[in-house]
Amino acid sequence: MSLLDTARAVRENAYVPYSRFKVGAALRTPSGRIHAGCNVENAAYPEGTCAEAGAIAAMVAAGETRITELLVIADCPEPVPPCGGCRQKIAEFAAPDVPVTMCTTDGQTRVMTVAELLPGVFSAAHMDRG
Repeated sequence: MSLLDTARAVRENAYVPYSRFKVGAALRTPSGRIHAGCNVENAAYPEGTCAEAGAIAAMVAAGETRITELLVIADCPEPVPPCGGCRQKIAEFAAPDVPVTMCTTDGQTRVMTVAELLPGVFSAAHMDRG
């Protein structure tokens, strides 16, 4: 199954009783495995989980820690970008040149690298005192 097919399918499982804005994400690792996630809301509205964070959590739970490509899809007028917090989460596990494909459900796409999505990324190197 492709990243697009996986993200499109998992998007249908999103739990979004408040926003009604379903998002699906799928990522591929160096092993070739695909991990997916969808957004999950709750009554304490800002405490939900984004689709990208869900896919990353599934990847880590499966014992992998590197992203080679990522795709996110939502029903919106323009390709949906990851939020700021997810951009930082993606950068934790992806090299700056990793492609992130943003899609709409009607077929529009936009591809950017992790570095383009998050210039000036905060990284572990910033904590290195030595």
